[in-house]
Amino acid sequence: MAVYTDVAAEDLARFLAGYEIGELLAYKGIAEGVENSNFLVHTSRGNFILTLYERRVAEGDLPFFLALMEHLARRDITCPQPVKNKVGKTLGKLAGRPAAIVTFLDGMWIRRPTAAHCAALGEALARLHLAGRDFSMRRENALSVAGWRQLHEGCRERAHKVERNLEAVVAAELDVLEREWPNGLPQGVIHADLFPDNVFFLGDKLSGLIDFYFACTDTLAYDVVICLNAWCFESDHSYNVTKGRALLASYVKTRPFSSQEWEKLPLLARGAALRFLLTRLVDWLDVPQGALVRPKDPREYARKLRFHQKVKSPRDYGVIEP
Repeated sequence: MAVYTDVAAEDLARFLAGYEIGELLAYKGIAEGVENSNFLVHTSRGNFILTLYERRVAEGDLPFFLALMEHLARRDITCPQPVKNKVGKTLGKLAGRPAAIVTFLDGMWIRRPTAAHCAALGEALARLHLAGRDFSMRRENALSVAGWRQLHEGCRERAHKVERNLEAVVAAELDVLEREWPNGLPQGVIHADLFPDNVFFLGDKLSGLIDFYFACTDTLAYDVVICLNAWCFESDHSYNVTKGRALLASYVKTRPFSSQEWEKLPLLARGAALRFLLTRLVDWLDVPQGALVRPKDPREYARKLRFHQKVKSPRDYGVIEP
């Protein structure tokens, strides 16, 4: 989450008057994340999250995200629910941006996940994938392999400002992934951005998943390796095999992998690392002036990419018997 677009109190009060959620008492911007403008809104009837959609989120995709959250909730996946306004719509306009209000989830995200947290995530992710099997809408993943070269073209001439030779590293990896990216693996709804700050816990119990604005239809195992990258590396950039084993074992207990999914896991992990390296590189180089946002360091994912390039087998991720 982040704040790119400021909202005046008077404008927000008028916007909220279109809903049955009480009067505005207070609100504040949420600085975490990098994509949309988000605010915690306190009204006389409780707390809500207001999102103004920016940058990579196309307005035409918003019905997919909002309908998906409603669908998952009906399948017992705890996630925010869109709030309809007085005329039954979940989308409006505020400060010149498409805007929606969703319910507030209790819980907090874990700064230093343990193996137990990773196991809980693995089960929740598998349940999400199973719950999405009968979701009728589709959305292509604009940030999958077909879109990475365009991202690279937009920042390659400045990549050296972040890390020496980074442009050459990315270019070489793009060539490999475009040539070898797997087809035919099981697909369905994926979250595509399930970082620790998008997973809430109450104590040691996972209490909900948030921020579905990258959700799309893509390879299910790709969603798993996004989580391996986000949850199973330590602050010194080393891969934690115990956490990786916990996440993978918990996931496949709920939704077993095929032999092809196990085989392609290292390549998918390289792709996931490159995807976030590229989007972080773009964000690092192009933060709008005055935006309340903390861009993430792309070098973190350059290091993760180098790790995955050396992986020879799924066993390197902690898998005992794929």
